[in-house]
This record gives sequence, C-alpha cells and structure tokens, in this order.
Amino acid sequence: MANIELVNYIKAPISTVYQTLTTREGLAQIWTKRLNVKPQVGFINEFDFNEPELTKMKILELEENKKIVWECIESDKEWVGTTISFELSERNNKVAVLLTHADWRAITEYYKWCNYNWAMFLQRLGNYCEHSSINQ
Repeated sequence: MANIELVNYIKAPISTVYQTLTTREGLAQIWTKRLNVKPQVGFINEFDFNEPELTKMKILELEENKKIVWECIESDKEWVGTTISFELSERNNKVAVLLTHADWRAITEYYKWCNYNWAMFLQRLGNYCEHSSINQ
C-alpha cells in the first residue's frame, strides 16, 4: 500500500485551520463549493467535483484543533477504502498541517495526479487561513 504524505506551515490560529477543514464555509473556499459537510463523527461528507459520482467521506475522527480523519466510501475507485487525515500542531508561531492520504493499492498515474492536487489543496488552505477575514 502507498501513502501520500504532505506538510504545509500556516501562519494562522490553529482554530482557524481546524474550522476551515471541518465546516461547509471553510471547505467551500478551498475545495469545492458543491458540498454537504458537518463536523460530526460518523457523518458522511459529500463533495461534488462535477464528476459522474459524488465523493463521500465518512468522518472517523475529530479531535478539535488536532486531528481529522475521513474514510472514502464513494468516489473514484482508486479512492474508495483510502483514508485522509489532517494532523495539526503548532510550531514556531505556525500551524503544521500534515496531510496523509493512506492505503492506496498502487502508485498509478491517478495517484501521482492526486499527489499534486493535494499539494495545491494545502496551498489554498494556507492562503485562505492566512488572508481571510476569519483570521482577523
């Protein structure tokens, strides 16, 4: 099994980063505007990327300002059964966001494309958290 593991350092309060990753308002700014999310363990977040299928992520774990874990239960076949986690910690007046997309069955072209897109996701997360009005 393969994992995608990326880190970004964000100059914003850890609560801002956590809220952005767990709320409709935040995720709509950095991922897709067509979504149904709720910060509740067991809830199935739905993301519409204008693909044939919705991407559905079951929330497995929420530890406020520390950790978020999703399990992909519906999406592209390569995503189904994988987990996405965000681990947050404060270091040197910045929030370290460790994103892990785990349990890929193979390193495919799609895996490599997703690796790139997760990096872009973390960049949008940082830009939004550092420059949005919720950080003021």
